[in-house]
Amino acid sequence: MAPPALAPADLDEILQRLTTLHPKAIDLSLDRIRALLGRLGDPHLQLPPVFHVAGSKGKGSTTAFLRAMLQAAGYRVHAYTSPHLVRFNERIRLAGELIDDAKLIALLERCESVNAGAPITFFEITTAAAYLAFAEVPADIVLLETGLGGIADTTNVIPQPVLTALTPIGIDHVAFLGDTIAKIAANKAGILKDGVPCVVGPQPDDAIAVIEARAAETHSTLFRHGRDWTVRETSPTDSGGIRWRDSEIELSLPRPALLGAHQVVNAGVAVACARHLSGFTIPPEAIAAGLRHVDWPARMQQLSKGPLPDLLPPGTELWLDGAHNAMAGEALAETLKLLPPRPTWLVAGMLNTKDAAGFLRPLAPGLEGARCIVIPGEANSLSAEDLAQAARSVGLTAEPAGSAAAAMRQIAQTIRADAASAPALDVHARVVISGSLYLAGRILAENS
Repeated sequence: MAPPALAPADLDEILQRLTTLHPKAIDLSLDRIRALLGRLGDPHLQLPPVFHVAGSKGKGSTTAFLRAMLQAAGYRVHAYTSPHLVRFNERIRLAGELIDDAKLIALLERCESVNAGAPITFFEITTAAAYLAFAEVPADIVLLETGLGGIADTTNVIPQPVLTALTPIGIDHVAFLGDTIAKIAANKAGILKDGVPCVVGPQPDDAIAVIEARAAETHSTLFRHGRDWTVRETSPTDSGGIRWRDSEIELSLPRPALLGAHQVVNAGVAVACARHLSGFTIPPEAIAAGLRHVDWPARMQQLSKGPLPDLLPPGTELWLDGAHNAMAGEALAETLKLLPPRPTWLVAGMLNTKDAAGFLRPLAPGLEGARCIVIPGEANSLSAEDLAQAARSVGLTAEPAGSAAAAMRQIAQTIRADAASAPALDVHARVVISGSLYLAGRILAENS
């Protein structure tokens, strides 16, 4: 009698198993991943040209813009980003497409087998799987986004990328990167490599000083925002787009498909990267197409259909954004000012490793109030009551809610009460869900 067929491997089960290989979720070191990569045949040394980006804000959007530009120019693009929103597969794009379950399972099982139970973090072993995928599937370039920091990030095993970039740096992950801009910038500037040029987005003075020092050590040419290139919005009476300029060229480009002044900056960084990618030809037409057609969910994404919008009164807007630190809170506040004025409520959920008050402070003046929730299924979520207390500390009227749906019902009740008390007024309102990419992913999953 033939042996019974083995049950097909389950991706979620494998991913869960990989979280148990190290007692810490984050343990910044390159020793473990280098050892595993060595046993796998060093796939990270067999990749197409690599673009490497770090920063506190905007690195995901910048990568998405650059990916869209490269693809519009006809290149096959691998990309590695984190975290994912709904499915882990979102972290690994192979020649433009999300990795499929079968290939991902095979790669993860291979890494797990070769690792043989040695301590290794989830991010390290899954990054090793990404390197295997990128080495085995043909492409023209790999876009590599750091997970946390730079110096000891698992993406920093690439010895000689073709280009690096630093998006805006701010206070974030202080427990791991340091409690000052200078310390955090020193960590993130650790991705600069000997002789490799680096595109630098807008930075605080303390960060620039550190980046310049690191560039001198590595003999890296910097292409700095404000000195070597600029980007600005044009007025609606002009082209209504953006104007990008360096010492050689001025480009009139369409407004980025992603909403917000900060996305103009991210687009500008991506254009500068496209201009300085040695060995690649990305004409202005491809740059423009990339700006128009970029796809990056949970960055001021309007939700118009699904269970959550259905809980709100007709005419109420519902927006989702992954902002999760003080810099991103400022950018979200500025973005909301671009929208037509409406009474606006916030539904927030955040990790307990984040500066909740710092995120909420710039948003508070433009909000009617907030409902605070726990991020479903996230062990490191800040409690709803603690987040509500942080909101109150910056002047927001805030209450905890049991879930996103409960928050919608509470806000809907308030909107209807306002409409009943002032029937002659237009009380169409706006609700924004924000505070964490992990929350954004849960919302997208629940609202699908």
